Amino acid sequence: MYVASVRAGKRVKGRVPGTVVALGAVSLLTDVSAEMVTAFMPVYLLFTLNMGYAQFGVLDGLYTGATAVLRLVGGHVSDRTHRHKAVAAVGYGLSAVTKLIFPLVGASAFGIGATMAADRAGKGLRTAPRDALISLATPPDRLGAAFGLHRSMDTVGALLGPLVTFLLLYSIGTVAGPVFVVSACFAVVGLIVLVAFVRENPRPAPTGPPPSLKAGLALLRQAGYRRVTIAAALLGLATLSDAFVFILVQKATDAPLHLLPLFPLGTALVFLLAAAPLGRLADRIGRWPVFLGGHVLLLGVYVLLLGTGTGYVGVGAALLLHGLFYAATDGVLSARVSALVPESLRASGLSVVQTGQALARLVSSVAFGFLLQFAAFGTAVYAAIGSLVMAVLVAWRLNALADTAAAE
Repeated sequence: MYVASVRAGKRVKGRVPGTVVALGAVSLLTDVSAEMVTAFMPVYLLFTLNMGYAQFGVLDGLYTGATAVLRLVGGHVSDRTHRHKAVAAVGYGLSAVTKLIFPLVGASAFGIGATMAADRAGKGLRTAPRDALISLATPPDRLGAAFGLHRSMDTVGALLGPLVTFLLLYSIGTVAGPVFVVSACFAVVGLIVLVAFVRENPRPAPTGPPPSLKAGLALLRQAGYRRVTIAAALLGLATLSDAFVFILVQKATDAPLHLLPLFPLGTALVFLLAAAPLGRLADRIGRWPVFLGGHVLLLGVYVLLLGTGTGYVGVGAALLLHGLFYAATDGVLSARVSALVPESLRASGLSVVQTGQALARLVSSVAFGFLLQFAAFGTAVYAAIGSLVMAVLVAWRLNALADTAAAE
């Protein structure tokens, strides 16, 4: 097993480095852009273009899973060249351009799907290099706090994005063009901040195998890393996409449809408040217990869907648990993986785990879309509950085996 090394003379202990804060600002602006589109898509596809749940599930799966292969590419290229910032900039730029393409494809399901895939491809390219920049600038004992701060700043953007969309829809109605143009503007500003203010770390002294795609995949030979990767993929397979969670919450609670674009705002607010404290908690008590605990909270969201007609109380409870789920899992998993991977393969190691998650969530969205289309609402929810319970139990067992092996 590899453990991230610390070059104390080049890192500041006891506080989060400036690189993390700058990347948090980039993610804040980019998430305003991304969450504007995320909040708009369910209304646009299901209620404006009248798509069925199965068709929506395929498009949502593309939106989630199109990042998969390019996560590996982004991680490998950034490790190979040690140009994490440059590779991340390409990803941020690609996502910015796609926002201007959305209005041009109109109601074409193929055009919308291809554009969504290109948008998420940009996310796939940038995620591992960005997380590598964070982990390489931060001492290992502060990784949870650093990723927690970054995710908190990212979530400020997730708060503002749905709010901007809601205000635009309230002012001009369900018109796609202005939403996508404003989204593109935020994305471009985020790219400018990345180029101007994020500093690349100096090329590190070799601490592991030379970067290559084969070396990145070879990390799976390590028992601890392999178990984390498998567990993360299984949990991803049992995790419903945000879009489906918000749609199901609206249906189960009978909340007014026009409030649907605001649901991500509730999740993001809880995430904002809880990400940094839960990141610090993960540094103290262990990242894997916090990560699994987050999925137990998600299970609570699914159970709440069985109580129909609960109104605003049900919406509030579901969004509270959903936000806590993200706070306990998103940055915590990256912190956990970073501690298992050498610096020379940091982005590659992160990208392998993220790719497994992305592919699993693609399958999840497509499968659940068809299930919701052709089965009863309750049946679909019970299937989601059962799959998540099994995934949590398997992930807990894998971690217990890893702890036993480490003790021996």
